[in-house]
Amino acid sequence: MIEVNHLIKKYGSHYAVNDLSFQVEKGQIYGFLGPNGAGKSTTMNIITGYLAPTAGEVKVDGHDIMKEPEEAKRCIGYLPEMPPVYPDMTVQEYLRFAAELKGIPSKEREDRMEEAMKMTRVLDMRGRLIRNLSKGYKQRVGLAQALLGSPEVLILDEPTVGLDPKQIIEIRDLIKSLKNKHTIILSSHILSEVSAVCDKILIISKGKLVACDTPEGLTRLMTGEAELEITVKGTKEKLLTVLEKIGEIEERRLETVSEDQTKAIIKTGEDVDIREPLFYLLAEEKLPLLDMHISTKSLEDIFLELTDSEKMNAANEEEEEVHTKKGIHFSGKKEEKKIEQEETDNESNL
Repeated sequence: MIEVNHLIKKYGSHYAVNDLSFQVEKGQIYGFLGPNGAGKSTTMNIITGYLAPTAGEVKVDGHDIMKEPEEAKRCIGYLPEMPPVYPDMTVQEYLRFAAELKGIPSKEREDRMEEAMKMTRVLDMRGRLIRNLSKGYKQRVGLAQALLGSPEVLILDEPTVGLDPKQIIEIRDLIKSLKNKHTIILSSHILSEVSAVCDKILIISKGKLVACDTPEGLTRLMTGEAELEITVKGTKEKLLTVLEKIGEIEERRLETVSEDQTKAIIKTGEDVDIREPLFYLLAEEKLPLLDMHISTKSLEDIFLELTDSEKMNAANEEEEEVHTKKGIHFSGKKEEKKIEQEETDNESNL
């Protein structure tokens, strides 16, 4: 539905977007993430035709945004971070004006406006001046404008900014329901929202794409080895005796919690689950299990790890140094895990 190929946007010597390429599949909700200044809004403005790129191309449903702007823009409904509303108009006047600009036939306008207001729950505000609305309702009116004409693609930049918790849940449910008719790109700084709503996540940093996967795929890719944490009622010596009986354990670290409690952090290989045999061994040794859980990375952890350029560069340099000594050229730890995961997926498909 959307193809972005080698997109570049320069301001003087500064690259706001630097050789960015990705594809958005039809009927999916994509989360678009990145730290402030990463190039998210610039990319969205280029996709919607508000900005011209320095180089590269963007196609929307096969239409080049630069060569066929009218055809491409007809496919897009856009809600910028600051909703483009006119404060001296009523909600109904503004939506009628937007419907005219979008070329919706006059016979269909009222019905389309009514439908958009119902979906965004602003029907009760239709006669009020936009200047008198709260920030949350202005956001809803902007979303209603984006929905007018049932565009195939919706691009939403921070759609829940200014909404109260109840309204945020309602907008999330609305966005989820829209994927049956629309392809959606959603930019948000609320990572829990992205994880709950989106099918796939795009993460950019300094104008470059650093990750594109499902939330589960990103977690699996970034977590690597499984890490199990347990707390037992017993001494380090007794717990160590139990752990030595499990061959799948690759690494362990024991800590004394109190006089009669010990905590262990255990690492195993991927797709290795030792919880059941460990439970029975602890029972045999009469070591009461007080806590057991698998430590996983949140989307926030993954986001910070992928967009922290200093850490990423240091990690990649360290990896390259190690592999260079072995006579192997390699570009970084994250790519190694991705290659390994792709090989595993290919074997399972065969």
